[in-house]
This record gives sequence, C-alpha cells and structure tokens, in this order.
Amino acid sequence: MSARTLRVVWRITKLNFRAQLEYRSEFLMMIAIGAVWQVSVIVFATVLLTRFTGMGGWDSSDVLLIPATRMLAHGLFVLFLGRVHGIGRQIQEGMIDTYLVRPMPVYRQVQLSFFPTNAIGDLTVAAGLMAGALARSDLDWTPTRITYLIVCVLGGMLLEAALFTVVACASLRFPAADYWGRWLEELLGTFGSYPLNVLPKAVGGFLTFGLPLAFVAYFPAAVLTGHDSGVPYWLAAVSPLLGAAAYLGSRLLWRWSLRHYTGVNG
Repeated sequence: MSARTLRVVWRITKLNFRAQLEYRSEFLMMIAIGAVWQVSVIVFATVLLTRFTGMGGWDSSDVLLIPATRMLAHGLFVLFLGRVHGIGRQIQEGMIDTYLVRPMPVYRQVQLSFFPTNAIGDLTVAAGLMAGALARSDLDWTPTRITYLIVCVLGGMLLEAALFTVVACASLRFPAADYWGRWLEELLGTFGSYPLNVLPKAVGGFLTFGLPLAFVAYFPAAVLTGHDSGVPYWLAAVSPLLGAAAYLGSRLLWRWSLRHYTGVNG
C-alpha cells in the first residue's frame, strides 16, 4: 500500500474506534465478550496445569504453548483481518453491491467497515496465556527462537485469514456458505489447542492436509519444543510460509470470485 492509502486506512480506523467509544458501556461489554469467548481455552489451560503432567508425550508447559500461539494468532486475525468472517451477512444485506461502486478495493472496505472492539479482549487473554506459557517453559528463548515464534504467530494469523477468505469467496456465489465460517470457527476452537497426536490418525490427517489447522499452532510449537509432529521436520518448520502463501492465494481467489459476482439476487 502507498503512503496515501495507509493514511486513509489510519484515519478511517481512528474514526471507527472513536465511534465505538461513543457508547462506553457497549465498548467495555464487547471487550468483556471477547475475553469471555476464550473461557474454554482458559479452563483447558488451568486443568492441564493443575491436574495433568502432560498430554500425548508433551509436558504441560509445552502443550500450553499450542493454545497460546493459536489464541495470539486468532486475536491478531480478529483485529486486523477478521471482518472477512462477516462477509456473508454483508452480501445478504446488499452491502457488497455498494462497495463495488466506490473507489476503494472491496476487500479493504470490508476490513474498514467497523472497529472490532472484541479483539481487545481476545488479545488480552491471549497475551496473558502466552506470558504464562513462556514463564513456565524450560526452553532457552534465544533471539532466533523468539523471532521464529513471532513469525509463526503472524503466519497463523494469515492462515486463519486465508481460510475465512476462501469461505467469503464461496459466499459471493452461495450466501448460505457463511455458515461454513461458523463451522470453521468451531473447529479452530475445538481442535486448535491440542497436540494432534492425541486424536485419531484420520482426524489428525484431515486437520493437516484437508483443513490445515495444524499449521496455525501445533506444528510451530512442535518445532520450538523439539517434538515429533508426525510430518517431516521441514514441512512443520515452514508453517509461517504456508500461512503467507495461503493468504496470497486466497486473495487471488477473492479477486477472481469478485469478478464473477452477479449480485445478491444472482
């Protein structure tokens, strides 16, 4: 993006944020909802640390790195790219047709449609969980390992954005496909916090090669902790690159789908 475009994006974001602040009670409630939405992960982490010494050959401190990475990637996704999750509703309301006549890319308009206040709650919980995971970890957090963790979080954010962008592309043709996004969100929340080797092999294979949720947090955590992830080391290690490549591919698919969009009534 050019400097002028970045200034426009920043101004719109500031206006959206100020608009949310006009209703302080709702603003605080949305932050609380974002935090409460992650209560299942908090409960999982608490039970893991107090009742079990490990899971699937991983000790509890290593397992904790998986939900911490996933939640931080998810929180960043919600903050920066998460509005793509609601495209199905905007299509059904005819908003996409309005975006098409404006001199700004439709995808960018979707992302600037409102400020996601709940992301503040998501990120607060995620940062707390990550701080706890790092504090309990016995790993030597060298600059290289820290850099890799940061890159993996960003790669996880992009991979999640890619998956929801693909759902959005389907919604341009079949608005009811928006329900697939809810299904995807449930899968991320249900299976994204566990070592995949505790699941049946068929499920683990599907979450690796069918719906690549394993690349969001499980494989990065396996590389960082030195555990066998069940796939070649190089494949697990390039998880961030897969996230970036998947996002670029999903954006190309979005452009193609938008060119073939025929309107809310077909």
